[in-house]
Amino acid sequence: MMCQTRCPSDINYIQFTKLLRADAKNSGKDAQCSHGGAIQSLMKIMTSPKLNQNRLEWLTPDLKTKETSEYLFFVGCLPYFDLFFSDIKANSLEIARSTIKILNFFGIEPKLLANERCCGHDLLWTGDFENFKMLAQHNLAEIKKSGIKKIITSCPECLTCFRLDYPEFFGRLDFEVIHITEFLSDKISQEKVRRKPLKRKVTYQDPCRLGRFLNIFEKPRMIIKSIPEIEFSEMTRSGKNSICCGTNSWINCDKFSKLIQVERLKEAKSTGAEVLITACPKCQIHFSCAQNDVNFPKEDKLEILDLTTLFAEAIT
Repeated sequence: MMCQTRCPSDINYIQFTKLLRADAKNSGKDAQCSHGGAIQSLMKIMTSPKLNQNRLEWLTPDLKTKETSEYLFFVGCLPYFDLFFSDIKANSLEIARSTIKILNFFGIEPKLLANERCCGHDLLWTGDFENFKMLAQHNLAEIKKSGIKKIITSCPECLTCFRLDYPEFFGRLDFEVIHITEFLSDKISQEKVRRKPLKRKVTYQDPCRLGRFLNIFEKPRMIIKSIPEIEFSEMTRSGKNSICCGTNSWINCDKFSKLIQVERLKEAKSTGAEVLITACPKCQIHFSCAQNDVNFPKEDKLEILDLTTLFAEAIT
């Protein structure tokens, strides 16, 4: 959304991009996506009404969930990412586990949907409106069946789908959806929350969807700074001026993407940080992948942690 933020003519690049890609697809010009389009293929498989998923096997005995709960945790595609990116030892499910640990800490045992599907974000952004709508309609039906009125997600792309895209296609939703950082910052503001010191030097990457799309900039920073003994340093380009992680919707992964990622990682390292905090599963994967390259300078490497993982460590 950087182009739209800076455009002096106030062009709606977001809508323009989506519609242009849809026109291209309808003309028979399918996008050549990264990883051979395997992830998009998985999303299309998820549109099948007869699909049976073993979606909750990652749950461990220490994580408390309930069939009947005030909150639903919408997990998204996290259970699949670790398999796709095992070569870089992606640990996306730790974000899901940390989210539940955080909710349990505040006395919440969330409901999970065994038949949940991908939110459809990536298919929408590659112009595949038909399959996007099939995924969305499935999820909306499952949520309606559950009776839940409050949903928490740890993925900014799921959040933008629910807040911006689902209402555009299907009208006003009868439930509320918030990001885990919104939930956490509100809890910290209202309650005295026990946190143990974490002596870390950190900086923070603003996810495009959470930041420029939904204007959630300060809440993640508030959470980070609330942890005792954390040393937080801001990158030169931050907030609305933050640069992205180099790719989107698994569409592109080329030398230009890698240049953006390497540049951003060096900028993070220049703050004196030892840890780059992200709040989007894909940011974590893309930066980890860049660092995994044999040509990436060892001296520029950082630990890359999701904000949920960091905060879960501070309360357990």
